[in-house]
Amino acid sequence: MNNMEVMSDSLISNVSRIKEMFHYPLNSDLVIREIYISSIKRKSVLFYMNGIVNEEFIDKHIIKPLIEGTRNEAEGSTDIELIKNSLQASQFNKLTRLSEIAKDLLDGKSILLIEGYEGALSSLSIKYEHRNVERSQTENVTKGSHESFVESSLVNRSLIRKYLKSKNLITETLDIGVEDKCDVHILYHNSIASPELINEVKQRINRIMEDNYNGMISSSIVEQYIEDTTFSIVPTVLFTELPDRAVSFLKEGHVVIFVDNSPSCLIVPATFWSFFHTPEDMSYRWIAGNFIRLVRIIAVFISLLTPAIYIAVTNYHQEMIPTDLLLAISATRESVPFPIVFEVVGMEIAFEIIRECSFRIPTSIGSTVGIVGTLILGQAAVQANIISPILVIVVALTGLSSFAVSNTDLNMSIRVSRFFFTFCAIMMGFLGLALGIVVFTTYIVSIESFGVPFLAPITPHYETSRDMIFRSVVKHQWLRPLFAKPKLEKKKTQPKEE
Repeated sequence: MNNMEVMSDSLISNVSRIKEMFHYPLNSDLVIREIYISSIKRKSVLFYMNGIVNEEFIDKHIIKPLIEGTRNEAEGSTDIELIKNSLQASQFNKLTRLSEIAKDLLDGKSILLIEGYEGALSSLSIKYEHRNVERSQTENVTKGSHESFVESSLVNRSLIRKYLKSKNLITETLDIGVEDKCDVHILYHNSIASPELINEVKQRINRIMEDNYNGMISSSIVEQYIEDTTFSIVPTVLFTELPDRAVSFLKEGHVVIFVDNSPSCLIVPATFWSFFHTPEDMSYRWIAGNFIRLVRIIAVFISLLTPAIYIAVTNYHQEMIPTDLLLAISATRESVPFPIVFEVVGMEIAFEIIRECSFRIPTSIGSTVGIVGTLILGQAAVQANIISPILVIVVALTGLSSFAVSNTDLNMSIRVSRFFFTFCAIMMGFLGLALGIVVFTTYIVSIESFGVPFLAPITPHYETSRDMIFRSVVKHQWLRPLFAKPKLEKKKTQPKEE
């Protein structure tokens, strides 16, 4: 052990080293309180970081008992035992290294140094400011829990334990970062999750430390480090803000990852079907739930392929269009000076610009700007004979359909892939579009998420409870996803067929 790391029994020396480490008095957030401990008649110094601790708790349960305490404990007790007995409302841990003291101070703990004592005592007194548990802004739910995660990992983990009251729910904490330490919490159900999966998650998170990453740590950064394919067009790590959704994956053998100061969690492994599903699919009855999924499937295909199909039909395969409709399209394009390809690509880019602007400007006027901008620009472009009216319908239907996908990562993948399919249709019409679909499908089949094929359990085939494109009745969903290799494969006894 480095001698510079070890604490000495000199109070003055220990205080000086902590001051130097935190650049005191330049760093005004470091608070130093000198206390005379009456029970042992020794001087002590209390350190804590201003703004991240509960000062009322420190005054009432640490400083006041130390000052007013009397030596009335049983004989034979050491000085440290006397101090701990007088501080019954606060649990102290012994620290012997400067690095441990620095970490605890930055984590919102208070540090007590005592004259003649080699080391320090650390007490939990954290009080980070964070917003209250509110409704999710990205995953809207109409039937089900409306609670969402906040920027405090402590609160987020408490929400998980609120929904999953199990002694087998394990939380492991890993430190990442070089200078700016950040805690990453790994949650899993010990009696269900695969040990191989848990070890793989730990190894990938530890790579962040091995790469000496010293930037801002967030769930998005961790996601980019642990995903299987860095340049993948589709996400392979599931992102959610909903505690009940995270708990549903924990019960199936998945691993949930929390990062300090991030209002979301990451779930691994993830398959395509987990991105496609919404949190409330299971809340509706069988018919309604499957009808919503059918609508969502249609919306995904409309969003992906409609511009490409429009270009392929109008440029290469006019014979596929009924004569009356073909004449109507030709009449609307008679005064338009630009080719169809220019119209489609230009309108798609304009729509993406308007969508991005509506996200970045203040919320109070964001939706208004999006609607007004689209209507005014579209109407003006049609009247100026820059684009045809039917193209406005195509682009509007495409853009609206993309909002049917609630997962933001999958939504972005669909928006990017739409341009790929449009380019394929521009090159060779339906032949190019067919080749593009084959290439895209082959790519999707080839990628993995923590060793799990992205299209599992369809390819490769696993026995399943049939909850993919459509879902079965709730009471028949007795089997956990076998691709995650859970310890317990069955949720309950297999029901009899009716």
